[in-house]
Amino acid sequence: MNTENDNRATTGIGGLDAVLRGGLTPNRLYLVEGTPGAGKTTIGLQFLLSGVAAGQSGLYVTLSETENELRSVAASHGWSLDGLDIFEMADEADFGLEQEQSLLHSSDVELGETIRGILDRVEQTDPRLIVLDSLSELRLLSQSALRYRRQIMALKHHFARRNCTVLMLDDRTADPGDLQLHSLAHGVISLEQLASEFGAERRRLRIVKMRGLKYHGGYHDFTIERGGLQVYPRLIAADHEAKFSSDPISTGLAGLDALLGDGLVPGTNALLSGPAGVGKTTTAVRCMLSALERGEKAAYFLFDERLPTLMQRCRALDMDLTPYVDNGQLIIRQIDPAELTPGQFANEVRASVEQHEATVVGIDSLNAYLHAMPSDTYLMLQMHELLSYLAQRGVVSLLIVGHHGIAGELRTDIDISYLADTVMLLRFFEAEGHLRKSIAVIKTRTSDHERSIREFRIDKSGLSVGVPITNFSGILTGSPVYGRPRDDLMDLRPDEAQS
Repeated sequence: MNTENDNRATTGIGGLDAVLRGGLTPNRLYLVEGTPGAGKTTIGLQFLLSGVAAGQSGLYVTLSETENELRSVAASHGWSLDGLDIFEMADEADFGLEQEQSLLHSSDVELGETIRGILDRVEQTDPRLIVLDSLSELRLLSQSALRYRRQIMALKHHFARRNCTVLMLDDRTADPGDLQLHSLAHGVISLEQLASEFGAERRRLRIVKMRGLKYHGGYHDFTIERGGLQVYPRLIAADHEAKFSSDPISTGLAGLDALLGDGLVPGTNALLSGPAGVGKTTTAVRCMLSALERGEKAAYFLFDERLPTLMQRCRALDMDLTPYVDNGQLIIRQIDPAELTPGQFANEVRASVEQHEATVVGIDSLNAYLHAMPSDTYLMLQMHELLSYLAQRGVVSLLIVGHHGIAGELRTDIDISYLADTVMLLRFFEAEGHLRKSIAVIKTRTSDHERSIREFRIDKSGLSVGVPITNFSGILTGSPVYGRPRDDLMDLRPDEAQS
């Protein structure tokens, strides 16, 4: 039995077909609009080449670029246009002196010849797929909005009678408020190219309209890579629900499990918050390592620290990750926030869960992720959707947020604690002239967690958590008060005692 998607025409771009929930309705006329450099020509070529590969005939009508320029663009992506019919309207012979008009207005003659040339080529080749690049030339030749609309209407009806699926490319050189083409087209795909103050430009697309089809609205990030457009559909958590066990899993540390109540629960996220150097990353890696030791898979996205530094530090702390990277259990991806869009990052996380089958995902840190976003509002919305997605897939998410300062009053660029299922607060404190570290679980939504504060230590043996601290008050304020002779602190190592 045929499904609705069986009758769709693919765009040749997997991510765009996903946004369209299967592709385009065949035998209709579509508008692809965007400023120069947004990727319209690349979309047009991918659309035709995918059709040619499926046995359909394709025609590319170029009114602005030469055939050599088109072939050069295709070559840059590793494509061959040999099976594609290219109709170049701008012939060098058209610019000779004998073509100059003295009695008739040149636009009247040129517009008629242009339209007639397009229709004649369609009659000759009988293509199923057509790309018209670009409409700005027809708009200039028409010289009036009424005449321009009539010409587009005539082309639309002619193509419809021949059962052609058509993409018309427009570079938005007209008045931004002119929506005539929108009303004529069966569907409109809008491409945008945004320049950031630092880093690479960012591209996104939006389906403005698509008659008779359900599609995923909003903006979707995309990039132009060798091989064409890569579209990253906006993450919608509700579309990715899965069944999983809710039995708590151990962090590998008895003391930390006690603080959490029963350990970490699949489908929840844990926020590790504290100043630089307190051990947030090490604690997250220790939790992730416990899952790897059980035979599970994990993914760690590193924004702040360099990957070689992380690997070297983990080896020094008896938490060597190299064997798990080598056997494929662990994926560690170093992220440059200036080069990666939020849509790309969400796509990377999805791939780690759906293809790599990761049960633990770490993001280190959200502070750096913030700088990859246009504003705090977008960060909260996208992070909420990402965490909801991971929760519905049964993934344990480890999120790291750094604070400004080392001791005393601390602050952060972002407060995402309300989105977190579990919040762990790591702080420095001083006792007997030595710098020590503490950890406390501020909240957890899945169990009755321990309300105490415990000391923890990071050394060459790894990470260890002590018993609850009872002789101090005010540790979380950054100004602890020492009560009575200590009997609950971890014993100093010999090298610490002598220093």
